[in-house]
Amino acid sequence: MLTSEYLTCPELFADTVVDWQQTAGRNTLPWQQDPSPYRVMVSELMLQQTQVTTVIPYFQRWMQKLPDIHALAAADTDTVMALWQGLGYYARARNLHKAAKYIVHELGEFPFELNDLLTIPGIGRYTAGAIRSFAYDAYGPIVDGNVRRLFCRLFGIEGVPTSSAVDKKLWALADLLTPKQNNRRFAQALLDLGATVCKPKQADCLSCPLKTQCLAFNTGRVAELPTAKPKKTTPTKAGHFLWIEQGDKLLLQKRPDSGIWADLWSLPQVDENEQILQQAELQGQFQHVFSHYKLEASIWHPLSGVAEPAGSSWYNKQQLMEIGLPAPIRSWIEKNWLNKN
Repeated sequence: MLTSEYLTCPELFADTVVDWQQTAGRNTLPWQQDPSPYRVMVSELMLQQTQVTTVIPYFQRWMQKLPDIHALAAADTDTVMALWQGLGYYARARNLHKAAKYIVHELGEFPFELNDLLTIPGIGRYTAGAIRSFAYDAYGPIVDGNVRRLFCRLFGIEGVPTSSAVDKKLWALADLLTPKQNNRRFAQALLDLGATVCKPKQADCLSCPLKTQCLAFNTGRVAELPTAKPKKTTPTKAGHFLWIEQGDKLLLQKRPDSGIWADLWSLPQVDENEQILQQAELQGQFQHVFSHYKLEASIWHPLSGVAEPAGSSWYNKQQLMEIGLPAPIRSWIEKNWLNKN
């Protein structure tokens, strides 16, 4: 088997990818400077489902405002969500906030052992391994989208990578191949190879240090692996929001602590069959695509007085800059209110 050499000699695999990373990998990312457990945790949660180039300015702003775990634990929800707005997948911000409070108030310090890291709210197997690898330079297997793609091609693994059976195989490989110590550069090598060489499309196989042992490359199956997940039709949902001004202020409502845009401020939302929409003027519409459905939003201006909904508050233009708003809502407000005289 083409890959048996790496399976029987994991040290060869580690040496190969580490040597490559030293000269061709990414070594100047902001979270790589002073890789404390806190900085690693923040960066890893930001990087979930988000490109590195997008994360960099958010990470830098976050660290200016909340430079350590104690500052985050003491911060209020609005501060946290305002720093996160625009990154999407806001559950990550809530999990990060919960994690900081748990570490400070329950543990007293950042844990070192994998099992202890896994007790932290919002910290899964990958993030725990990343903290061990990058912050402590210790044994910490990692499997994310980049590593899944790399391993599936290298070892010719069939099946959807996120399926239970394939996921189990990939983690077993990570356990086998990960060095027991001095793991920081090895872990970075896996992520760099997946992100910059073994890319989803237009993989740069000729530059890959693993190409002589890669089953997909040597059998012409790079485009076939990993196995694609069957596509599902994205449903469309309607959303109706109220535009209510009072002088120089706009009425906003705090979203529930679960569901889309949880804990963010937004325009008050009403059901499409509510009477208020029968006496309202359509101000505009926009679309926004979530991971699981497409939102078709309509903004309505009531033509008669409206009782302030529970959890609502008035904000002027300056105050709007200091709170967390969903990106599409903020964009609409900026275009139709903030940027108008």
